[in-house]
Amino acid sequence: MRLRIQLLHSGRSICVRSKVPEFSAHRTPLCLRLEQRRNITADEKPLPESEQPKGPNQDQLPHVSEEAAITSKITGEEGSELEQGSPVQEVLKRDEKSQEKAPKVMQEGLKASSPKGSRSYSTSTRRCAQAIIDPKSAEVQNEGHIFGLPTLPLPSTSHLKHRYDPVIHQVTNLLMQDGKLSKAQRNMAMILERLRTAAPPTPDPRHPLIPGAPPPSHLPLNPILYLTLAIDSVAPLLRIRSQKGAAGGGVALQIPIPLRLRQRRRTAVMWILAVATKKRTTGSGRTMFAHKIADELIAIVEGRSTVWDRRGNVHRQGVAARANMSSVNRRR
Repeated sequence: MRLRIQLLHSGRSICVRSKVPEFSAHRTPLCLRLEQRRNITADEKPLPESEQPKGPNQDQLPHVSEEAAITSKITGEEGSELEQGSPVQEVLKRDEKSQEKAPKVMQEGLKASSPKGSRSYSTSTRRCAQAIIDPKSAEVQNEGHIFGLPTLPLPSTSHLKHRYDPVIHQVTNLLMQDGKLSKAQRNMAMILERLRTAAPPTPDPRHPLIPGAPPPSHLPLNPILYLTLAIDSVAPLLRIRSQKGAAGGGVALQIPIPLRLRQRRRTAVMWILAVATKKRTTGSGRTMFAHKIADELIAIVEGRSTVWDRRGNVHRQGVAARANMSSVNRRR
């Protein structure tokens, strides 16, 4: 197909952009331009120092070993123990290349011959320790011991695991649930605080406390004694055991069994916890349970608790079952 030239559009101007000129001049690198700057030589005067205070990394002090060497030269002494030897000097002795780059003080110390019997490490600490442990010293009272021996017999509260009163330790273990000892100790502290801040109790003559009890007005002054007095007063002296076949023919007999002191206290604490948990809640928070137990202990001292009735029932059953002991002894 033949091309046709359109004359109407041939008169339009054609825009022609000029080519961007390329600079062939080679620019000097930045590193070379920085080297062309004029530096201060030894002939020229140095720049004046600024009046502003110097930073933490300027005008640093010399090394400790260098200061020790200068001080020894001034005082005329042989030198401090820092120059006697250190692990760094032992490394320098084995490495010749590092000796060339080491400070002059270390190089001079390596070249100097060490005295006979000297060591490559400081012995000041060991000498001080020997002076303290020396059994022949006048300050040591007992030969072979740094400190004096304790006086015997040791007090009962000197052991870490037995530093508390036995009653406190036993009641705390009985208060513990799910192995949470810290929670039981906190409740025990709240119970003692409640007993200490409570008003002096008024005992009931119908439920006398154990013999030798202090006056009621003195109990809040010693909450541990308060707790021990309440527990021992309601602790039963015996328990009733049902022994099958004791009378013959498979008939069970009620036999009283005496209890030891720890068993008596455990029974009393379990009775107190059973009564306290059934009490009506009067507050809220983590102090609620501890306050209920403390109120029950106060009620025991005042003779208002139902634990007294439970103790009386056990003792009455034991008195009635005394006759069964003779039949058991005959069968043996």
